[in-house]
Amino acid sequence: MPSSWLQFDAVPADIFALLTITAAFTSFFTACFGIGGGVMLLGVMAQVLPPQLIIPLHGVVQLGSNGGRVLLGWQHIQWRVIGAFLPGAIIGALLGSFVLVALPPSVMYLTIAAFILYSCWGPKLPKMVLGTLGTFMAGAMTTFISLFAGATGPLVAAFMKQLAVDRFRTVATFAMAMSLQHGVKIAVFEGMGVSLDDWWPVLVCMILSGALGTWIGFNMLKRLADKHFHTAFSVVLTLLAIRLIWQAIGQW
Repeated sequence: MPSSWLQFDAVPADIFALLTITAAFTSFFTACFGIGGGVMLLGVMAQVLPPQLIIPLHGVVQLGSNGGRVLLGWQHIQWRVIGAFLPGAIIGALLGSFVLVALPPSVMYLTIAAFILYSCWGPKLPKMVLGTLGTFMAGAMTTFISLFAGATGPLVAAFMKQLAVDRFRTVATFAMAMSLQHGVKIAVFEGMGVSLDDWWPVLVCMILSGALGTWIGFNMLKRLADKHFHTAFSVVLTLLAIRLIWQAIGQW
């Protein structure tokens, strides 16, 4: 039997089913509301996977999930935004590969939560921040943080929310940005010798179930009015920010 399937046999059936179902549900949720699924999935994976593998395994699943949304929403992607985001993501990943130390979780959680709440309910960010340089910096900072925190989707989404003008551009551009971010993050971990070979069978099943959830979610998205979408988007982000604040309190 190929060695790549050994870890598949080692995973208990209940955990395997939990991860597969969770991947489908969280992809469905993100396709509908644009954000939230990655954080939910990370929380579940953190309960059942080895600590040193949580972030890289989560990155692979999220790359597959966001990749599906990219294919479905390709024509809606704002390439000007992606063109500024990608170089920043690469630089952020390179800097993180040299540093890669654990920042105080409470500080990181509170910082992300504050930015999310400001982006949802505060005044709009200055045009300069939303321009090419601001998008570049967002790509660099969020990718750097993702190496330590795993799910920076809420932070990227809070920024993308200020840029996109309708629900399809919001979801598609966000999906493309996250695909690139997870891609460079995986490359960093692979370069540091973190092997995921034994986990590919489980990852493939999670990615396939996530694709199904994405397809169902995108069909639900078509039924949402832009006004209702942006309201739901802000509410979901706010709930995630509250969750991050609660996690920060728990670290004290």
